[in-house]
Amino acid sequence: MSRHVSLRHLRCFLAIADTGSFTLAASRMALTQSSLTSTIQQFEEAVGVRLFDRSTRRVTLTQAGASFKAEAARVIGQFDGAISDLQAFSEGRQGHVRIAAITSVVNYFLVDAIEGFRVAYPGITISLRGASAAVVEQMVANGEIDFAVESRYRGYDELSYTPLFEDTYGVVCRRDHPLARGKGPIDWAGLDPASYIGFSSDTGIGAYLRAHAGMPALFDAPHDEISNTGALYSMLGIGQRFSVLPALAASERDASKFVFRELRSPGLKREICLITRHLRALSSGSEHFLHFLCDTMRRKPIPPGVHLCPVMPDGGDLRAA
Repeated sequence: MSRHVSLRHLRCFLAIADTGSFTLAASRMALTQSSLTSTIQQFEEAVGVRLFDRSTRRVTLTQAGASFKAEAARVIGQFDGAISDLQAFSEGRQGHVRIAAITSVVNYFLVDAIEGFRVAYPGITISLRGASAAVVEQMVANGEIDFAVESRYRGYDELSYTPLFEDTYGVVCRRDHPLARGKGPIDWAGLDPASYIGFSSDTGIGAYLRAHAGMPALFDAPHDEISNTGALYSMLGIGQRFSVLPALAASERDASKFVFRELRSPGLKREICLITRHLRALSSGSEHFLHFLCDTMRRKPIPPGVHLCPVMPDGGDLRAA
C-alpha cells in the first residue's frame, strides 16, 4: 500500500487540511482543482479510509484525517529538512573537513586560514590531524582524511600531488653555537655528527635528507632523533646542538635565541604538496577551505628560503585532478 502513497499525496492532504478548501489548496499547490481532487481520491483509496468530509460549504477533516495530520506534517518536515541539509552540504555551508598537515604549515598558514574560514562558513567543522608523512599518504588513500599538505613520501599511484611551495634546507642552532657565527650558507661537510639532532626516517624531513643529502657519515653515526619540530627546540636548548630544517619549519623558532643558515654542497629544497585522491572530487566544504588556505598563502609574508609555486591550486581546480 505504501508504494502507492507519495510525498505529493501528503503535501496535497496538508494543503487542504490547513486551508479547509480544495480551491485554496489547489491555488497553493499550483494545481487545478480537478487534479487536486483526483490526488486526494487516490490517497484515500490507497489507505482505505476517508480523510475529509466534503459539503457544499466547507471541507473538514474526518477523525482519521485529524489524527493523521500531525504525522503527515512531521514526515514532510523531516523530508524537507533533510533535503535542505543535503543542499547546504553540497553548497559547502555545512559539513566536516578532515585535514592532515605538517606542523610548520599548521602554525604558519592553516591557523590563519581556519580563522577566516570560520567566519565565512560557521556550519562547517574541521578535524586537523597530525601524523608522519608515511601515515598521512595512507590516510588520504584510505579516505580517512579529505586531503593533506605534506611532502611526498612513497608516492602512491592513486594519489595526486599538487605542488604548493618549496623551501630550502639549512642548519638551525642556538646563537651561541659555533655554526651560528658568520653569514651565508654552510657546507654539509662542516657538520659534526656528535652534536646532530636528526629527524626519524618515517618523517618527511628525515626520509628526504637520507635520500638526497649524500651524507651517510652524518646520518649513520649515532645521534639523537626526534619526530616533530615541537620537540626539536626543547632539545636544541640542551648544550651545543644543531639540526637541519626546511626554512618554513625554522621560521617557527625564536629569532632572539636561534639562528638559521642555509646549507650548500648540496643545496636542498623540499616540495610541499596538496595530496588528494586521484579522480576523486573534493567535497564543497573542502574546496572552500582550500580556497581560504591558498589565499592565506598568497597574502601572508613568506619567510626567506620559502618559495610559493607560480600556479597554486584553488578549490575548484581539483575537481578533475
